[in-house]
Amino acid sequence: MQEKNPFEIDFESYIREGEPDKKEKSIAWSIATGLQQVDGLTPSKYLYETAKRNIEGEISIEEAKKLIDSYYKSKISRPEDDDDKEEADKVSTRITELLSEKSFSFTPNQLLSIHERLFKGVFYKVKAGKFRDYNITKKEWVLNGDTVLYANADLIKETLKYDFETEKNFDYSKLSKEDAVKHITRFVANMWQIHPFGEGNTRTTAVFTIKYLRSLGFNVNNEPFEKHSWYFRNALVRANYTNMQKGIYMNMEYLEKFFRNILLGENNELKNRYTHIDYDGYIKKFGDNQKSSEKNQPINDTQKSHESHSKVTVNLTVVQQDIITTIKQNQFVSQTEIAKELSLARETVNRNMKKMQEQGIIQRIGADKNGRWEVIE
Repeated sequence: MQEKNPFEIDFESYIREGEPDKKEKSIAWSIATGLQQVDGLTPSKYLYETAKRNIEGEISIEEAKKLIDSYYKSKISRPEDDDDKEEADKVSTRITELLSEKSFSFTPNQLLSIHERLFKGVFYKVKAGKFRDYNITKKEWVLNGDTVLYANADLIKETLKYDFETEKNFDYSKLSKEDAVKHITRFVANMWQIHPFGEGNTRTTAVFTIKYLRSLGFNVNNEPFEKHSWYFRNALVRANYTNMQKGIYMNMEYLEKFFRNILLGENNELKNRYTHIDYDGYIKKFGDNQKSSEKNQPINDTQKSHESHSKVTVNLTVVQQDIITTIKQNQFVSQTEIAKELSLARETVNRNMKKMQEQGIIQRIGADKNGRWEVIE
């Protein structure tokens, strides 16, 4: 379960009230703030106060953006802790603005435009609205530190063009709604696997996907993106990972459940631990009914180990999980090296490691220069 912000608005109450304008704005804000969890970010109290003013009709989304920008230009009127929340606040507001707009073009240029509008002036080491010109790997918690094979930088434009043209020409008229969801799931997984940008791929993919689904006439359920954005990213990873030597193959099951909840109104259980490659072996050994009946079964050593693992990982963001994996592989690794290894900004690594130290998840042993990191199991 994702950590609940103590200042969070009860978006669902606005949605249930049924006033069309408030409902539409609440859906956009709930998705926008929820998606920040993908990168371990939490919006500030000021952001939620601003969002509420927008939902209530007191200010427009353009005015909300100006207020957020002005808030971070001033160092006097805000708490120092909010320095870590600038990205979450600015990007949340921009996502809300994009989701409030009715215009949409199903092209790679639209994907570029979304990335630029979300992250311009936010990312300083990565060019907003520009395809990456270098190859990347990302150590994934869900893969025990292994990486998905992302598209070669030289082939990003060609690969995107091919995938978009293929999808644009696809005939949905002969598919049932269930089969259409399966097809959409595969398209989104393929688009994400290209990973065209240095940072911000998952949030960009999510915004593009929502707007595309709406253009197809789907009424998008906000809850999965709002409350299960970590799961969304883990599911994308599993949909694009194969390791034949370990008997692991691309698995669309997790991502399809996510989209079935969004588009078909189902209530599939979206748990991060289910997506972990080790959990597959656990299910094979104990059976799928263990998910619902674990509490009634005798607890053996394997189950104890699994439950302990779940308690740790379930409360960590994807970024934090990747950092821990990196530390376990090299306790003497520096934050700069972690940032380079995971293709993250050093500030992002520093912020997340500081949080984990405060929560007692990791600790620093020895001096800054010659010390080491330790993961507290």
